[in-house]
Amino acid sequence: MPPTPPARRPLTSRDSLWARALANWLAQRRVPPNAISLASLGFAALGAGAMLAAPGTTGGARATLFVLAAVCIQLRLLCNLLDGMVAVEGGLGSKSGEIYNEVPDRIADPLLLVPAGYATGFAFGPELGWLCGLLALFTAYIRAMGGSAGLAQGFQGPMAKPHRMAAMTAGLIAAALTVPLGLDGVVLLATLAMIALGALATAWRRTAAIHRALEAR
Repeated sequence: MPPTPPARRPLTSRDSLWARALANWLAQRRVPPNAISLASLGFAALGAGAMLAAPGTTGGARATLFVLAAVCIQLRLLCNLLDGMVAVEGGLGSKSGEIYNEVPDRIADPLLLVPAGYATGFAFGPELGWLCGLLALFTAYIRAMGGSAGLAQGFQGPMAKPHRMAAMTAGLIAAALTVPLGLDGVVLLATLAMIALGALATAWRRTAAIHRALEAR
C-alpha cells in the first residue's frame, strides 16, 4: 500500500485571526514557505546558543539568556505555523516542501533540548538533555513510520512537539525568575525530566496506536 500524503498537525492557532493575517501578509509578498522553514532552524540555533552561553554568566545576564532562549522557541513555533499556512492556504507550496517542513524540525528539536542539559550546571544534565533530544526524534520517527505503513499520522501526546516546546518555554521563564535564588539549574533539570518521561509515554501511545491499526486491517 502506498504511503498516505503528508499530514498537517492539528493546531487551533491556525484558525486565529492574527495567524491568518500574518500568513496572508507573507503570501502577498511571495515569501517562500521553504525560507520560513529554514528561519525556524535559525531561531532554534540562536536559542541553543543562548542556553550554551548561560553557564558562563550570572545574575541578570544569565536570566536574560534564558528569556532569549524562550523567545526563540516561540519564534521557531511561529515559523512552523506560518510555513504550512503560506504553502497551503497561500498556494506557494513547492514540490520539495515536505523536505523543508520536516528536516529543519528534526534538527531544531535537539537544538532546543540538548543545550538545556548543559545549562543546568549538573553533572548529569547533558546526558538528560541528549536523552530528551533523542526521544524527540524517536517520537517523530514513530509518527512517520505510521504514515509509511499507509496509516494517518498520529500527533498524539502527552509530549508531542508543541507540548515539548511549551514545557521548555515555561521551564526557561521559570529558570530566569529563579536565577536570584540559585534554583535555575534545578528548574531546568525538572523540566527536562518531565519532557523525557512525557516523550516516553508519547512513543508508547503512538506505537500502540499503530499496532492496533495494523492488526485491525
